[in-house]
Amino acid sequence: MKKVFLFLLVYIFQLNLFAQTKLQKIEFINFSQVNVTDAFWKPKIDKVATKTLAACIYQTEVATPRIRNFERVARNKGEQHEGIFYDDSDVFKALEAMAYSLKTHPNAEMEKKCDEWIDKIAAAQQPDGYLNTWYTLKGLQDRYTDMSMHEDYNAGHMIEAAVAYYNATGKRKFLDVCIKWADHFDALFGPGKRHWVTGHQELELALVKLYKTTKNERYLKLADWLLSERGKRLAKGYTWTDWKDTAYAQDVLPVKEQTQITGHAVRAMYMYTGAADVAAQTGDVDYIRAMKTVWQDVVFRNMYITGGIGSAGSNEGFSQDYDLPNEQAYCETCASVGMVFWNQRMNALTGDAMYMDVLERSLYNGALDGLSLTGDRFFYGNPLASRGQHQRREWFGTACCPANIARMVASLGDYIYAKSDEGIYVNLFVGSNTSIQLPKTKVDVKMETNYPWDGQVKIAVDPQIKKQKFKLYVRIPDWMYNQLNTDGLYRITNTGSKPLQISYKINGKLLSGTYENGYLVINQEWKKGDVVELELPMDVKLIEAKAELKQNNNRIAIQRGPVVYCVEGTDNNNKAWNIVLPADTKFETIDYKIMDEQVKALTAEVPVVIVAEDGLSIRTEKRKIIAIPYYTWANRGKNEMQVWLPTTIKDVKINY
Repeated sequence: MKKVFLFLLVYIFQLNLFAQTKLQKIEFINFSQVNVTDAFWKPKIDKVATKTLAACIYQTEVATPRIRNFERVARNKGEQHEGIFYDDSDVFKALEAMAYSLKTHPNAEMEKKCDEWIDKIAAAQQPDGYLNTWYTLKGLQDRYTDMSMHEDYNAGHMIEAAVAYYNATGKRKFLDVCIKWADHFDALFGPGKRHWVTGHQELELALVKLYKTTKNERYLKLADWLLSERGKRLAKGYTWTDWKDTAYAQDVLPVKEQTQITGHAVRAMYMYTGAADVAAQTGDVDYIRAMKTVWQDVVFRNMYITGGIGSAGSNEGFSQDYDLPNEQAYCETCASVGMVFWNQRMNALTGDAMYMDVLERSLYNGALDGLSLTGDRFFYGNPLASRGQHQRREWFGTACCPANIARMVASLGDYIYAKSDEGIYVNLFVGSNTSIQLPKTKVDVKMETNYPWDGQVKIAVDPQIKKQKFKLYVRIPDWMYNQLNTDGLYRITNTGSKPLQISYKINGKLLSGTYENGYLVINQEWKKGDVVELELPMDVKLIEAKAELKQNNNRIAIQRGPVVYCVEGTDNNNKAWNIVLPADTKFETIDYKIMDEQVKALTAEVPVVIVAEDGLSIRTEKRKIIAIPYYTWANRGKNEMQVWLPTTIKDVKINY
């Protein structure tokens, strides 16, 4: 009888815990259930599955000692560690990307390679569950003595990879390695045990993934506890070595009290993603309130027009509000990937499309710029201006970005569709098809579009039950508005103040819809064969920045649809710094090719500053310029580039 009573208590507690998940307004459809057919994205996903992952594999096991360190641990012969203390994480991120690719591009050789790596990782695990090649080779007596040494960060990426591989293949070996590590960590840290603050946040969100996979509540509690440890360094009983800069690690205030973005951009993104994941599972509204406030600080005062974040190279992160230099912009690729992760979670929690607007901006610009058109060259930082000193590279000493952009592109389907009890959400305009289970019926959805190059979108909605009433939510992007966000950091200057017009067709009949939280809402009884059509106007937008953003005073950026444009020397007589862009410039859209990438380029006749051969005088003449999508620059070698162009001659900074 006592056992039955205890079982009921546990069961009731679990019911209460999961009942709180209603805090999450919408649930995203997993990429494994979405077939991407898109003319823009499918070639990139295919290229990641071949070129990018091949580069990751070569660099991980041949060109660098990352895999060899695991082999050395397994041999246990006193060999030395090679490389950096966080190199293990690159192995795990590559494995995660490989797992996603296996789900959409089954490949026996790739799976064999994954199993080979997993065997080596498992062989390096210590009997108590600990797994870290740096400390195991250098001396286990020093483990967990320095929170800045990424033991937990490495393990977080290991967990993410293991969950992905288990979901892709059903194989448990790697997952069981991570469960053993998580149990080991949980035995050491937590309430009544040792204190710990994750030096580079990542473990928090990974533990939520492990919880959702295993249903073991301890992992969710551990993630919540790790978040709660931050901002208490001066509290009684906390005896760890102080950070050199607590703001750098987002450790000045407890997470639930934070209002401003600080420090290292990638760490911040992973932490807030983890906080959103915990809030979604526990219903803790304090996390959500804090994240909304911090999000406003990021987007309204600290985000580039490309969706990139983290302007300063000194801390790989944030400096002061409105400090967004162009040529010196750090804008780490991983930070833009983190913006995609965080904004997806915020959209799921709130059902507000403004988070998907930011996700889209980061995705098509700041993040995608990190991957070359060939798939095997990368940017670590993503500046918005260059005098020709920047180039894409095969790899980096700190190689977090290549595998990070690979895993994001490989799992792109995660961000397209979502659902709630009320209906289906279309969040990104990507040619694809899926089946979505609603409370009363499964619905087949097929989207056709040539986005981002044109705005025509066709969505076929086929409920499997003959007729069924539910809502279809279609995001209306923020780039259609006069103001790109409610605080006006960036403002479209050439569209006037026309009210937003939303119209669509169902089966050819023109209708007008309601607008709610950034979505066109179509509420009707659906039947097989229903087709929704809408056209998003793809006119060219000229954008100015808020006056406080001094680096862009008297400058204009160009955007068409979700794509931010730049001028690159290759297309403009090898010059990009002598161009003047008057505020009334009219652009023509043309078909253009950059290497093998078919794009829409923009052309206009504008003043260009010419310096006389003797260097004693200047003149201007009208020339036709070409602007290309920002994500495509630096694929044709080193050359000049600018995103923000001066509107007057006096603001031209000629690069001679």
